[in-house]
Amino acid sequence: MIDRTPGFATLAIHAGAQPDPTTGARATPIYQTTSFVFEDVDHAASLFGLQTFGNIYTRIGNPTNAVLEERVAALEGGTAGLAVASGHAAQVLAFHCMMKPGDEFVAAKMLYGGSINQFNHSFKNFGWNVVWADPDDLPTFEYGISERTKAIFIESIANPGGVITDIEAVAAIAKKAGVPLIVDNTLATPFLCRPIDYGADVVVHSLTKFLGGHGNSIGGLIVDAGTFDWSRGGRYPMLSEPRPEYHGIVLHETFGNFAFAIACRVLSLRDIGPALSPFNAFLILNGIETLPLRMQRHSDNAQAVAEWLVKHPKIAWVSYPGLPGDRYHALAKKYVPKGAGAVFTFGLKGGFAAGVKLVSNVKLFSHLANIGDTRSLIIHPASTTHKQLSDAQKVQAGAGPDVVRLSIGLEDMADIIADLEQGLAD
Repeated sequence: MIDRTPGFATLAIHAGAQPDPTTGARATPIYQTTSFVFEDVDHAASLFGLQTFGNIYTRIGNPTNAVLEERVAALEGGTAGLAVASGHAAQVLAFHCMMKPGDEFVAAKMLYGGSINQFNHSFKNFGWNVVWADPDDLPTFEYGISERTKAIFIESIANPGGVITDIEAVAAIAKKAGVPLIVDNTLATPFLCRPIDYGADVVVHSLTKFLGGHGNSIGGLIVDAGTFDWSRGGRYPMLSEPRPEYHGIVLHETFGNFAFAIACRVLSLRDIGPALSPFNAFLILNGIETLPLRMQRHSDNAQAVAEWLVKHPKIAWVSYPGLPGDRYHALAKKYVPKGAGAVFTFGLKGGFAAGVKLVSNVKLFSHLANIGDTRSLIIHPASTTHKQLSDAQKVQAGAGPDVVRLSIGLEDMADIIADLEQGLAD
């Protein structure tokens, strides 16, 4: 690219991309094709045998998707990436390469409600069992580890409560136990936080949110940090034992520090099949080009809104780690010094009814189940995204009956505050 280590904004625009060799197109083309022509029989055989890198079938890989994978991996400081159909798909594929029926993983109990539901219910169909830990009580991660534990899972910034997890401390626990740490970095993005710098072994994203940033496409991504020894102790046989479908290749021995990304692609994505559309990859790539500009504006606007809400007489509390009095403020200064992100929650003194009223009264805010859009978004989690959870689980996840979640957009700050002010008026 250039004869120096590129900065973040440069990588967000250029990483993984080159002008199209055939047409000279500067923007990455949309390779909207199902499959790719082989040069000859030997070329085909080498591709199918993992002896040569290249394109076979878009379910397994696609040139547009490849640029996206390389770009996000570069931004996160990883060795390789794999783009898939959604954030949930990224989680399924990451665990699929680690887990067997009866295995366990330890997860922070403060997560996106959809992940809690996925771990508690859908994963049980695979025979995978979750053990919950409290990020505010780090020893609970150690207590949850057993001989069947294959991973620890946390979010860098928890959705929706704005909880900052002490990544470095949890990484030390994972390392001591000999298991990888998986970090969902969706809310922070690598602009605000790079979990690999603090010991994460795998990073997952919902590309749907801030990386894409425009609310127009769904996607997910797995980043391999290249730091974990998948052959240690034989605990991860999909990577450390010969693969019969690939003529006995041992993936970790063959591919080294990007073996996990390869395994997710050629074992999990190949057979489970949640492929990302090249068109969605194209849209998300365009979004990433403005990521540093957007995330800074998101964070600055959110900081201002949180400071305004703290002073409002109808607000009982605000959970935003950018506030000096917040319990996670010290962790925010360590892990997200450029800003605490765009998503946070607050509690209304009027409880459930007041939350429903607010989301009905706002005009600039969009009431919908998403975050990370250019537009400001609002939702009452207890009646929507977290409705499937029990009352106790809702409270544990930071989605009690009085809670409203905001995803602050890129509009003029004064307009965002004015809309909330009229929405809270009698």
